[in-house]
Amino acid sequence: MKISYNWLKQFLKIDWTSEKTGELLTDLGLEIEGISNFESVQGGLKGVVVGHVLTCEKHPNADRLKLTTVDVGDASPLQIVCGAPNVAVGQKVPVATIGTKLYSKEGEAWEIKKGKIRGEESHGMICAEDELGLGDSHDGIMVLSDNLKPGTPCAEVFEIESDEVFEIGLTPNRADAMSHYGVARDLKAGLEQLEIQKQLVTPSTSNFSIDNRSLKIDVEAEDAQLAPRYCGVTISNLIVQESPDWLKNRLRAIGLSPINNVVDVTNYVLHELGQPLHAFDAMKIKGNKIEVKTLPAGTKFVTLDEVERELHEEDLMICDSEKPMCIAGVFGGIHSGVNEHTTSIFLESAYFDPISIRKTAKRHGLNTDASFRFERGVDIDITEYALKRAALLIREIAGGDISSDVVDLYPKKVQERQVFLTFDKINSLIGHEIPRDTIKSILASLEIKVNNVTESGLGLTIPNYRVDVEREVDVIEEILRVYGYNNIDDKEKLTASIATTSKFENHKVQDVIGTMLASQGFYEIMTNSLVAAGSHELFGSTKSPVKMLNPLSADLSELRTSMLYSGLQIIAYNLNRQSSDLRLFEFGKTYHTKDGQNLEQQHLSLFITGNRAEESWALDSKKSDFFFLKGVMESLLMRLGLTDITTKPASDSIFSEGLTLSLNGQELGIYGVVSKSLLKKFDVKQEILFADFDWDVILSAINTKNIAFKEIPKFPEVTRDFALLLNEGITYQQVYDIAWETEKKLLKEVSLFDVYTGKNLPAGKKSYAVSFTLLDENKTLTDKQIDKIMGKLLARFQKDLGAELR
Repeated sequence: MKISYNWLKQFLKIDWTSEKTGELLTDLGLEIEGISNFESVQGGLKGVVVGHVLTCEKHPNADRLKLTTVDVGDASPLQIVCGAPNVAVGQKVPVATIGTKLYSKEGEAWEIKKGKIRGEESHGMICAEDELGLGDSHDGIMVLSDNLKPGTPCAEVFEIESDEVFEIGLTPNRADAMSHYGVARDLKAGLEQLEIQKQLVTPSTSNFSIDNRSLKIDVEAEDAQLAPRYCGVTISNLIVQESPDWLKNRLRAIGLSPINNVVDVTNYVLHELGQPLHAFDAMKIKGNKIEVKTLPAGTKFVTLDEVERELHEEDLMICDSEKPMCIAGVFGGIHSGVNEHTTSIFLESAYFDPISIRKTAKRHGLNTDASFRFERGVDIDITEYALKRAALLIREIAGGDISSDVVDLYPKKVQERQVFLTFDKINSLIGHEIPRDTIKSILASLEIKVNNVTESGLGLTIPNYRVDVEREVDVIEEILRVYGYNNIDDKEKLTASIATTSKFENHKVQDVIGTMLASQGFYEIMTNSLVAAGSHELFGSTKSPVKMLNPLSADLSELRTSMLYSGLQIIAYNLNRQSSDLRLFEFGKTYHTKDGQNLEQQHLSLFITGNRAEESWALDSKKSDFFFLKGVMESLLMRLGLTDITTKPASDSIFSEGLTLSLNGQELGIYGVVSKSLLKKFDVKQEILFADFDWDVILSAINTKNIAFKEIPKFPEVTRDFALLLNEGITYQQVYDIAWETEKKLLKEVSLFDVYTGKNLPAGKKSYAVSFTLLDENKTLTDKQIDKIMGKLLARFQKDLGAELR
């Protein structure tokens, strides 16, 4: 939110620097994210002065140029070459002196320098209005008033306004501070805490009067819950035209573009007081009647942006006797707005139900200054005051007559909230005793009324504009932010309790595994759980997605049923930016519905693509493949202490090849190569390896697993190899199983280190090179023992598999 310092100082006469004021606002909870400069003319006309043309002669070397001498208030006049046809002796003109920076319409700066034009020196430039940013004309130079003194800065002549603009990071609960008046009100409270008394100056409406009653428009509100208060008044015989400079400057300073004097006033009052207003062309209101009501679902309505929208049955609308004219509190209609032909208006000021406005704005994807305030809650007590303030400004700027009584539909007055504040609660929450007189003065500065005082506390009345202050703790927060967090003393002792937790706590296990993966070159990602509608169908998922009741957009309308969707989006984003070697992991959740219940599951997902390492002079690049992923998976499971894992081919359609991991009959996870058909839908052209663990199952498994320790053997292990000639149909698994069946005591490891088929082997045969590791943990093995075991193994292979030694 942008706040103009000049505008703020209209409410509070303060001579502090913007930096000092910004510090106090930040301390009060209105965090200043930055301070920028605003000038009504870019550059502020610095270096541009009034000049008096003393001589004007034809340029000796150019027919269309003039050679002038101009008095700019210095000891000697300047020689300036000018190409304007209207330059003449005796004129007072704007002169950009050497070093002055002027700006184009596009905002590009260019500097005035000493130069030669067709052989004659030129020490400045006599300017046209478009060159100064004061208009669009380039027909000739500007001619100023004769009574101006040479050397007078043009910034003074044209009343160029310079301002400083605060960018406030407003928290959603602070609806009361969404205006210059609201910020000034908070600033006043902060100043009073510093013992600086300042009066808050509010615009007066005491001279509001009804000029005639020639234009009456009846108002009817069908639902007092959706529109608790609705005010309006008519103004006739006005002239819609461009706003005066002071009004345009106020709006431009906070980033708004002026439109016309009527619309500009409504925007001005919105940012001045925080009350949204809307002006209807009175001649377009059929039947001279306003109806505030909902319409049947499916009703078509064209808004100011020329988009036809389909209304929901809960959308509150402002209608005339025939048609809708405005989405209440959100956006106006294209056929009822104010334009240059408007001569009379109906001016609206209302309080609409915040929840209703928020839902309507979200439904239609609209976020306007009005909806931003209405959906957070405006001050229902200033509805009529803001209307009168705007009406007076319009009458002053656009002329016209106030042509009706003020309509104020307010059937049920909103009562201010009552809260009892106890002194003990203040001290216990803050941890610091604030003097009771200080508490009372802070409450008074916040316009919170103290109704009664007892030994234990205070009975308070909260003003309606403080929609966020509902409970005792909210009042304490208000006291603390004005008192100052920096004024709370640090304790000499810090009291804390130490919680004993299991080493298998979710966050601890995640930290261990995350550190391990990071050490292997993985980067952690955190993606949005919200995905586009129908995304689960991409993966052939049979799970029913959880749909958002009020989605922000169609791309964020469901909760994901698979971690792969978000991961592929991230990979595609990186690949499009030339980052092709990726190792990513994410701890996240998936969601689905089952038997009418919404369920969620925790996951750990891994994504690998590209090369294992960058190519260098010493190392060729090697692509990450299925076996690389398998190695990562095995090391991860080993780190978790899960070893009794069984595998089977994955049936999931997301993989072209993959495996499913199980533990004690329960599925633990899947991993493999993502199918090309799926990658094509994300415009990914390189191979993606994906692994997905059911993290809930992992946590359950490691919590129930007993960890056993054993000593490192003192005696050496021995490795022997066989090159076995086998039939092609025999698998390594058969060799592996027979080996463990034959020798259970001293055999420690079986490993396949080479497979050969082809030349020099009989038809239908293949060669497996298998190593066997033997170890006796109590003594050193002898050659006799080793030979005996290897003989037993060979005999079994020959008998059961028909193996031969090569």
